[in-house]
Amino acid sequence: MLYGFFTLSFWEFVFITLAYTHVTIIAVTIYLHRNQAHRAIDLHPVISHFFRFWLWLTTGMNTKEWTAVHRKHHVSVETKDDPHSPIILGVKNVLLRGTELYRLSAHDIKVVKQFGFGTPDDLIETKLYSAHPMVGILMMFLANTLLFGLPGVTITAIQMLWIPLFAAGVINGVGHWGGYRNFDTKDASTNIFPWGIIIGGEELHNNHHAFAASAKFSMRPWEFDIAWYYIRLLSALNLATIKSIAPARPYINLDKLSPDLETLKAVVANRLHVMSDFKKMVMHRVYREELSNSSREKKFQLKKLRRVYKAPCKFLSSIDSYNMEEIYSISKKLHMVLSSYNSLEDLYRQRASDADVLLKRLKEWCEEAEQSGISALEEYVKVVRGYTLTELPN
Repeated sequence: MLYGFFTLSFWEFVFITLAYTHVTIIAVTIYLHRNQAHRAIDLHPVISHFFRFWLWLTTGMNTKEWTAVHRKHHVSVETKDDPHSPIILGVKNVLLRGTELYRLSAHDIKVVKQFGFGTPDDLIETKLYSAHPMVGILMMFLANTLLFGLPGVTITAIQMLWIPLFAAGVINGVGHWGGYRNFDTKDASTNIFPWGIIIGGEELHNNHHAFAASAKFSMRPWEFDIAWYYIRLLSALNLATIKSIAPARPYINLDKLSPDLETLKAVVANRLHVMSDFKKMVMHRVYREELSNSSREKKFQLKKLRRVYKAPCKFLSSIDSYNMEEIYSISKKLHMVLSSYNSLEDLYRQRASDADVLLKRLKEWCEEAEQSGISALEEYVKVVRGYTLTELPN
């Protein structure tokens, strides 16, 4: 049977294929990722089971295994224990062998037992979904073939490739290798693209690593997370409960002349926002100024430092003394800025200390930054002083 029960045009087949793959992506990002792995949302049993059933039909993925591998990724990110870090394994390796790397961890009983807790363990899961993962795929193949004929075989093949390509390959590979970063997370995660549609919002991977328990992945006004709007719709229909979203940026009161305990609370509670502001307002600006005011020889040396000023804070704070001396020899300003960055980061690492001691250190940091002679740093001090958790009157 060449065309099956429905004789459709080429573009109608394309639409059906994209609709199928879109539902699969949404099932992964809403059900597996945000609901099961991170508990950012609760789903109504009807919605939850629809996603389970659809994933069984289209991917054969096991909820417990997927959840376990993803949780292990967050716990062990960018280390030898990370199931799929391109920093450790190489981006080409993760792109081409993403599914294989996933299966290695998914079939590790210790990993599944340690990280797969809290996932469905009912009769249909144990007797059907987990016990017979290929049955669902075969059912989908037969249904597509009966409905659409030969094109149904192609539709099934594309469905089978969609998650390994985009989730296991692109997100796990490119999402820790290339793109832009809003936040200085202690890993190499990046936002691949600001508009999360094709991969359901998973494109905003750096935002997710910054606030893993957040149901919403978009953080900037120009970013778009399509799954968030599905979640909002489900919530409006009482089919989902949003449990957690990322904290808003701290407010800034530029009239404050000195940091106080409210400032300290805002700085410590919003480390990622604060350090992101530092990088944009100080590090990037000083780097550009140094680059534009340098000789050709010095510009060549400065370009070598791009890896430093663009590095995640994990690497910034662990730069050895030799590298710091090298930076000092190239640019005293960048050396001073990097030292100031690490000093501000230390406040967060010492957050368990007495509040008065931390406040004193914050004031000392502000005074040192003010006396640095670096205009970008001096202007940023005004922002730091003004950080507050209290909304300002209009």
